[in-house]
Amino acid sequence: MDITNFVVAARNQALLYGDYSTYQHLLAQKLCAARKKLNIQSRNRAAFTKRQPVTAPQIAENHVYLHLALLTAERAWAHAMRLKTAHAADARGIAGRARSHIVSRLDKAARTAEHLVRVLSDTATTAAADTDLLEARAYAAMLRGAADFEGQSWKRCVESYATARIIYGALIDATEVRGDVLKDLLSETIDPSIRYAAYQSKIPRTLAIPTIARNAFPSADDALVGHINKLAPHLLKQGEDAAEKAQAADAPNAPQTITWRSRQVKIEDASIAIALASADAATARLAEKLASSDVVLPKEMAAAYDEVLLASQDAADATKHAIDDLKDEGVPQSDSRVQSLQITRTAVNYQMISWRIGRNRVLSGEHDGALLDSAPNTTRKAKKDATLHQAKIDPPGRRVARLKEKVVLYDATLQSLESIRELPGVANDDGLVRQLDATTTYFHALKCLSIARSHSLVNQSSNALALTKHAYDQITQTTTFFSSTNSGAGTSDSPIQSIEIRQTDVQFLQNLLKGEVQRCRAIVEIDNLRQKAKASASKGKKPLVERLGEYPEDGADLENLVDYPPKVQPIAVKPLFFDVAWNYIDYPGHAHAPAAPAPASEPQAGEEPAEAAEPPKKKGWFGFGR
Repeated sequence: MDITNFVVAARNQALLYGDYSTYQHLLAQKLCAARKKLNIQSRNRAAFTKRQPVTAPQIAENHVYLHLALLTAERAWAHAMRLKTAHAADARGIAGRARSHIVSRLDKAARTAEHLVRVLSDTATTAAADTDLLEARAYAAMLRGAADFEGQSWKRCVESYATARIIYGALIDATEVRGDVLKDLLSETIDPSIRYAAYQSKIPRTLAIPTIARNAFPSADDALVGHINKLAPHLLKQGEDAAEKAQAADAPNAPQTITWRSRQVKIEDASIAIALASADAATARLAEKLASSDVVLPKEMAAAYDEVLLASQDAADATKHAIDDLKDEGVPQSDSRVQSLQITRTAVNYQMISWRIGRNRVLSGEHDGALLDSAPNTTRKAKKDATLHQAKIDPPGRRVARLKEKVVLYDATLQSLESIRELPGVANDDGLVRQLDATTTYFHALKCLSIARSHSLVNQSSNALALTKHAYDQITQTTTFFSSTNSGAGTSDSPIQSIEIRQTDVQFLQNLLKGEVQRCRAIVEIDNLRQKAKASASKGKKPLVERLGEYPEDGADLENLVDYPPKVQPIAVKPLFFDVAWNYIDYPGHAHAPAAPAPASEPQAGEEPAEAAEPPKKKGWFGFGR
């Protein structure tokens, strides 16, 4: 019959794109379609007739009658949730007639679901399986618990939600297909309601939710107890061995105290103890994964930290919720319980940030990314090829991109270190503040080294030298602190990285930066000598415009194209000048022969003497008739 999936899928589908009003309207449409399918819909203009409850023979004949009962209960629940959402922003809160209306709708939903449980109990007629009956019982108990929650009947609310939690816990152990759906119901709806109702019922906060649910479960119902014992016998047994087995999955080796900076406080909240136990178990699994040969890539090693980070975040959230609950009760800050929780909160958050920094260090590469070629291989094939063949030199662009990724990781680490200073009590701890300052300078030196290498790859040697020298000054201060306090001097070969900096890591980075400073100085000196030689060579050369017939072997000097401002220089005289003077200059070897004299004759009367014949003119070079 799959009751739980039918209800949860309908809620998720409607609430994904709308609110409870949309869900109520959708349920009304589904109810109309179901009645039409069963031919029991109201006729147009017909008189109202009271709906008869669903019976066992009807469900045996057609399972649509089962869906009809579920849709009726869900519509009443959606109506109550819509009213609750609409009155949540009121100044006085939900009170008076609004609360009565909400409780009335939830009570109708619970009564409909409880009637369905009684009908399905007739297994001879309905042929319902034990899991179907348990799902219907858990659904009815969850609706009854919601009605008691709004009606502020806290004891009955705890009993109803305890019934639903035990049944769903047994179904999780029995069926693996719907485990995620049932776990979401427990974590999002049932467990928070049990915790709040238990708080209102004055149940000690030190009891875990599984223990509260087991104590409030109605053990007088023999039929329900029998069904639970068939699926998960350890959930209801009260013996010591059974109790340990029941709590093994929730709180294995739950700590009773926590130590922070030589101060030990007692853990009074059971949820915090369970979360810390889960974090310790995740840490042990992390050590096993990192020690195995299967985890070889940095991304796989970083992924192994995710479980620890989630468990640490759960512990931090549980601590914050406990502090908020005490504030809601009006407990002052000077109370010992609040002070203990503040110390626990600082310790838990410090541990969570420490794991976050350790994950960043793993992603940075070997020696926290201090080596230039320590960029990790992203695939196993690349790692195998690197071991079999000679390492391929990446182009400068790709190497600069990897250096940028390292800088991003260093920035995230520096932000995490800054967030530690904001935790309660850290600012007053001088020793811890000095240690944080030294750790900050260590990662700041790594960041400057990566930026300096990116400048070096783009031929900016002066910037690279300045940044490398600054990084060396920073690591020198860090080395002085770790040497004086003997902090982080452990030489443990544990593969787990955290906020703790080893003395060997600091010493390695200092030696590396010392060599890098000398290397950058040599590169800067070589660049200066090259520039001087190039400048002196360019001074003695003629400009490029005067050497157009020469092939520049070292490349064209674009800084010496012409002389500017131009100087006064002699230029070649134009040949036209000599052409004009051709007729007036006697050149050696080109003298003119004298003309023969004409015979003398007497001039006749009336005639003028003829002019002497002129010699023929020489033509010039260009035929201008000169």
